[in-house]
Amino acid sequence: MTSPPPSDSRLAALNGALYRASPALLAGFAFLAAWELYVDLSGIKPSILPAPWRILTQGWLNREALISNTWPTLGVTLGGFALSLAFAFVSSILMDFMPFMRRALLPIFIGSQTLPLVAIAPLVVLWFGFGLLPKILLVALVTFFPLLVALLQGYEATDRDIAELLNSMKASRWRIFRLARLPSSLPYFFAGLRISITYAVVGAIFAEYAGAARGLGIYILNAKNNFRPDLVLAAVVVSAVLTLCLFGVTLMIERLVMPWQPSGERRR
Repeated sequence: MTSPPPSDSRLAALNGALYRASPALLAGFAFLAAWELYVDLSGIKPSILPAPWRILTQGWLNREALISNTWPTLGVTLGGFALSLAFAFVSSILMDFMPFMRRALLPIFIGSQTLPLVAIAPLVVLWFGFGLLPKILLVALVTFFPLLVALLQGYEATDRDIAELLNSMKASRWRIFRLARLPSSLPYFFAGLRISITYAVVGAIFAEYAGAARGLGIYILNAKNNFRPDLVLAAVVVSAVLTLCLFGVTLMIERLVMPWQPSGERRR
């Protein structure tokens, strides 16, 4: 039995993706249509609630400013997320190898997540200045905890039989970690990665509120001060698209790293 041509497989995959996305697309279209209709019929001023079409139009007219402010936000997002990833990975290894470190540090990390970002951001800027460092630190503060918890849960999910087999073969603790515990954590890690990446852009925008020369946060703040809600919402749309793109990148990386792992849709 011959396999279908690659072009047919890609077309089938595209049709399947469109079919799965169709409910969300229809719901979004219905919401935007109702919003546009409400603004047209109610006569509400654009300075209070702009219509979606006005938001898109003004966003396109101001696309150069939006694009130029998107790059600094993207740089802060990626820099903070890289720091978050490295810190969460190193911390998870220390906690896994030394249980007393887990008992000592985990309550502190949990407490760090109770700090409101809007309150801590001005302090971080005051301590570290108006450069890139405080914004990267704030993004890392927002995103590292889901990664850390996901990795720790992944280590605990290691198949006990595999660990005991390696232990019976006199494998070192590091070798057991590398061959059994670390691979078992990959599905949990990517789940935490998808959660964290959705927080990263929001954290970067909040950090820019506290002190920055450029970025979507400053753009939103300036548009708000100029009573331009259409430009505020246009920047929000850009940040949402940026978040979706980063989320899609994490999905592609997951499929490259774990090609054997079926997607959630295929499991069902």
